[in-house]
Amino acid sequence: MQETELIYDWNTLDGSFDYGTRRGVQLNDETLRDGLQSPSVTDPAIGDKIRLLHLMAELGIAAADIGLPGAGPRAVRDVEALAREIVDSRLAIEPNCAARTVRADVQPIVDVSQRVGIAIEAATFIGSSPIRQYAEDWTLDRMLRATEDAVSFAVQNNLPVMYVTEDTTRANPEVVKALYTTAINCGARRICVCDTVGHATPHGVRQLIRFVKREIVDPSGEDVKIDWHGHRDRGLAVPNCLAAIEEGAHRIHGTALGIGERCGNAEMDLLLVNLKLLGLHDWDLSRLNEYVALASQACRVDLAYNWPVFGPDAFRTGTGVHAAAIIKAEAKGDAWLADRIYSGVPAGWFGLRQVIEISPMSGISNVRHWLAAHGYGADDELCSHVFEAAKTCDHTFTDDEVHAICRTFRASAAPVAQAV
Repeated sequence: MQETELIYDWNTLDGSFDYGTRRGVQLNDETLRDGLQSPSVTDPAIGDKIRLLHLMAELGIAAADIGLPGAGPRAVRDVEALAREIVDSRLAIEPNCAARTVRADVQPIVDVSQRVGIAIEAATFIGSSPIRQYAEDWTLDRMLRATEDAVSFAVQNNLPVMYVTEDTTRANPEVVKALYTTAINCGARRICVCDTVGHATPHGVRQLIRFVKREIVDPSGEDVKIDWHGHRDRGLAVPNCLAAIEEGAHRIHGTALGIGERCGNAEMDLLLVNLKLLGLHDWDLSRLNEYVALASQACRVDLAYNWPVFGPDAFRTGTGVHAAAIIKAEAKGDAWLADRIYSGVPAGWFGLRQVIEISPMSGISNVRHWLAAHGYGADDELCSHVFEAAKTCDHTFTDDEVHAICRTFRASAAPVAQAV
């Protein structure tokens, strides 16, 4: 049968969004800056940061936030090392650095850019919501003056500027319009709409991006790109990213494993998976598992057992019905079928595979498959013994446990040597 006949895709029925119209959406990886703001992560050694940067480039991530050099000497050293690596290794990735909307934060970016000889986008950020203004005792006039001074200073020093409004999803329209318009007039050619505290729903994202395009970007007459930056506080980060893409955002931000402040940022690994499935990212993602594993190790972040695609259980089953279906698909000699019969995400795309194990929920086919895969051959008595053992246990057996059961069974079944 044709592949299209085997899966009826309700996602593509009339009224669904045609993602084919949004090809060219880019990604900006914030793992090495925004992600490290989590109080539970470790700032990786520079060698690990460089390895992550190489993986980002190989995965087709267009840009990366390589730090906030205004934070101090160590930050400056790491930012410069990463910028030099991009130049020396000719990595296909564009660097940007975060900065408060003050000259003191922009100047270190200018310095690194000039020393290394690479354009580094200044991501100048400022709070925009009324709750932030109230807490900080900021007036709009003060915010506009800071915006004009910092953006103009960056542009005068040949830095491209991404102007970032924190907490945009809780900001008043007139304030959003005033801030972005001022930044664009001063030379910013990228603006970043932020869901800093994970407040937005997909509907809210659509409304906001639509407003920014219609009321700010289009009337400016300039070629201004729109970025989306979202957080996970309500568990809506990836759906919100898709909503932003649907409304025309040009670049989407995320971090490996969604690390970041509080509940973290949009999950870059899951964004890549979804964009690949939607046909919006044509790069080979077979090393995405390596990117996730390195981020987990370098930042000392445990990978949840049920993390989509890359968690230990993502393609692992000990259930009889599920395993039987996978085994039957494999018996047809069809890897495509076996990788999708009980999986909405094909493991092979990401350098992974389906794994069948033995648990109290297993059928006899699980045991036969496991024994054959581990070199035990077709031994009906051994198969029955392992199956019975599985039905009396309270967990999925590890490979070592099954091997031990097999050794014990065979030792007990071996003929006893006769005394001479």
